[in-house]
Amino acid sequence: MAVPHVVIVGAGFAGYGTARRLERTLRPGEAAISLVAPSGYTLYQPLLPEVASGTLDPRSIAGPLHRLLDRTRLVPGTAAGVDLRERAVTVDKIDGERTTLRYDRLVLCPGSVTRTFDIPGLKEYGHGMKNLAEAVYLRDHVIAQLELAAATHDPRERAARMGFIVVGGGYSGVETAANLQLLTAKALRRFAWLDPAMLSWTLLDVAPRLLPELGERLGDVAMRTLRRRGVDVRLGVSIDRLAADSATLTDGRTLPCRTAIWTAGVKPAPVVATLDAPTEKGRLVVGADLRLAGFPEVIALGDAAAVPDLAKGGGSVCPPTAQHATRQARVAAANVAAGLRGHQPRLYRHRDLGMVVDLGGTQAVARPLGMSLTGPLAQAVTRGYHLSTVPGFRAKARVLGDWGLHAVAGDDLIRLGFLDPRTGAAVDLDHTVATPV
Repeated sequence: MAVPHVVIVGAGFAGYGTARRLERTLRPGEAAISLVAPSGYTLYQPLLPEVASGTLDPRSIAGPLHRLLDRTRLVPGTAAGVDLRERAVTVDKIDGERTTLRYDRLVLCPGSVTRTFDIPGLKEYGHGMKNLAEAVYLRDHVIAQLELAAATHDPRERAARMGFIVVGGGYSGVETAANLQLLTAKALRRFAWLDPAMLSWTLLDVAPRLLPELGERLGDVAMRTLRRRGVDVRLGVSIDRLAADSATLTDGRTLPCRTAIWTAGVKPAPVVATLDAPTEKGRLVVGADLRLAGFPEVIALGDAAAVPDLAKGGGSVCPPTAQHATRQARVAAANVAAGLRGHQPRLYRHRDLGMVVDLGGTQAVARPLGMSLTGPLAQAVTRGYHLSTVPGFRAKARVLGDWGLHAVAGDDLIRLGFLDPRTGAAVDLDHTVATPV
């Protein structure tokens, strides 16, 4: 009798968590587990702004799957499609080859991608902050702007290179603006010939409030903290169009800018649209047991699934947060095991434990278990939460060590060469290639 094959798509909070739980739940030989992921690590996304600002080393938030998982076969690639009736997943591997994985149980948690709009110039001149490569590239880019601003005598070019815009007033946009603004403000001490007054950070959001998930009071505290540092927070406004050295806003104003960072929302990964199944705002409609209607062998969770929020009720669905994805993974693994063993599935029910937002330095806002915290105490809670949820002992040790080293030694302002378009192939060895920044 063939061993059942469990295929997990995605290695984020949901996918990695499910694989880890299945290894602990299923007996050796009870099922074969395959994990489809483009990289050999699980990424702790909430700390990406600290990687971009240089507070953390990139490896510190990338948990190596080869060390964290024991019995799961890694398939390095991206799911391109799912045929529910044939029980098959089409995978584009990282070497360009396309392959097909047959499954007996499928766990769909491919995560999300950045949601963009048809804004002229956004694709050409905008920067994302969704994955590790984008965070490290953005750090190189921001430091390069200061170096180039210091090297030019053209006041218009200098103003554009020292003009930074972040679009999105959620936790990702706020943390990105807060941490990178601190990086540039401190870096200016190394460029004595640059006028600090020319440094410009602008945070935009079309919503009427900042961080609405945290409530009015904490959102206002975060806004006041950013404004005290010199960040121009503008609500009810977004980008109308982008050019190489300027951004025109929807209120008609034009700002000098060489760096526009887009964090305004996410949408499910493209593979979700290939399923012949109902969706809600692009997310797969599943039951509280995470199973797809009509296909009990398929479980969907995380950003890709509209999971009913039983704790809140009223037909609401769980928001696409790391907290829910992590806890849904426990139910997903339990229900995969239940399906293989002929048992009844569990329902997902989890009350939101709150939210933490790192504002850089000693500042943060947090609402753990309904309590509103600000300042250094909120930062202590924020870092304690992240330290407890970063996957693996090695990652925890690295994060803690990076925080301590950065607090003592500060930033070295080293660029890692991500702006260099060369591939490392021999054809590039004898050529020096410049790239526009």
